[in-house]
Amino acid sequence: MSEQTTDLRETVRRRYAAAAVQVTEGGAGCCGPQPVEIDDTFGSTLYAAADREQLPAEAVAASLGCGNPTAVAELREGERVLDLGSGGGIDVLLSARRVGPTGRAYGLDMTEEMLALALANTAKAGVTNVEFLKGVIEAIPLPAATIDVVISNCVINLSTDKQAVFAETFRVLRPGGRIGVSDVVADDALTRSQRAERGDHVGCIAGALSFTEYHRGLQAAGFTDIEIIPTHAVADGMHSAIVHATKPGAADPLADGREN
Repeated sequence: MSEQTTDLRETVRRRYAAAAVQVTEGGAGCCGPQPVEIDDTFGSTLYAAADREQLPAEAVAASLGCGNPTAVAELREGERVLDLGSGGGIDVLLSARRVGPTGRAYGLDMTEEMLALALANTAKAGVTNVEFLKGVIEAIPLPAATIDVVISNCVINLSTDKQAVFAETFRVLRPGGRIGVSDVVADDALTRSQRAERGDHVGCIAGALSFTEYHRGLQAAGFTDIEIIPTHAVADGMHSAIVHATKPGAADPLADGREN
């Protein structure tokens, strides 16, 4: 791993660790936790009120994403779901409710502070069909072909090796498995330097792929049925987008006697 890559990853880790601490310490105050970001292009305002109301306030306050992947992933009863960069756990908890007691939701994060916050939020929510894992999204600590759906909320753009993320996502998905991701994507006309002019890496802008780069990356990893649909602007020529793709092969029946 290059020194620049290491430095960028550490910058991202520190930023999200600080966000988790802010939420945790704010939750101890008289007024409860305050959102880490107040911006209608990022954060908890992108979730329906009904979703926010069923979760602990700390999970909502820690939301830093650019969309709501659980709303577009079409989760079904009994499925196993993996959230890449799960943060305070908002998408894991929502996924756990959607897949029900016969399903399972996993959250993967590299930040100790966020993992601690997610575990606390899980306890408050009383949800039991979840598991949080420490690790990086470029090397997912799960066996191959064990996940039905991979979701992520504005995290893949933070990776310095997105092709590794795509390859690992493909590896852990079962044949017929799918992704439903919210991420920041750049217009094809924007160069990398122009993207950096619009925002920094840790702010989800400088490291974003273009639409064509994203599509080619997923295709190179083996995905088919790729769709990248912009939803709203986050900067000039930069968009929050919904990303769908499928791992080829027959979907594994849900009633297969799998154990949780």
